Amino acid sequence: MKRQYDLIVFDWDGTLIDSIGWIVHSLRCAAAACGLPDPADEDARGVIGLSLSAAMGALFPGISPAEEAALVQAYQEAYAAKELGRDHLFDGVLDMLDDLRGQGYRLAVATGKSRRGLQNALRATATGDLFSVTRCADETASKPHPRMLLEIMGETGFAAERTLMIGDSVHDMKMAGNAQVAAVGVACGANSREQLLEHNPLFCLSTTVQLMDVLV
Repeated sequence: MKRQYDLIVFDWDGTLIDSIGWIVHSLRCAAAACGLPDPADEDARGVIGLSLSAAMGALFPGISPAEEAALVQAYQEAYAAKELGRDHLFDGVLDMLDDLRGQGYRLAVATGKSRRGLQNALRATATGDLFSVTRCADETASKPHPRMLLEIMGETGFAAERTLMIGDSVHDMKMAGNAQVAAVGVACGANSREQLLEHNPLFCLSTTVQLMDVLV
């Protein structure tokens, strides 16, 4: 049977790596460092996947450009305090990526991280060679704008109907919809199964590695 997709695009945080708790912690540290109210857990999770600029604006409406810059810097310092490595990838993710590559799929990453942040993460997990293309929020439009996916498809030469987006946030699901790309939600990260299902993914999986059971 001919497979349906050729290009699989993964979000990073909460999809491939178990980092959501640390991101929430880092957002709270940034708020405290800048004298702003401590964000609720649900609110902090709700901005994960956006660019840092968009996330800070959503968490703290009305902040000035200077306050936003201070928040971003404080967040980056807090996040960098923890050394991430391969052991922070979700169980089975590395084998899954290797298997997908072996089956001939092209793999990509579309993330709300900065380019520097993603490069550090790829280096720390030694996974950079697995992905043909990566896009970050500070070099293109933030999710849920479709530009990340459109650029990835343009660079790889695959059409929307041959592309599949995998993500843990509603921003991933919205981006896929805006790009007319099918999506699979994974309820192991920022948003709940119920929240993801509101955006009509093909499937909503408990873990990312279950993708191997539903690919055709």
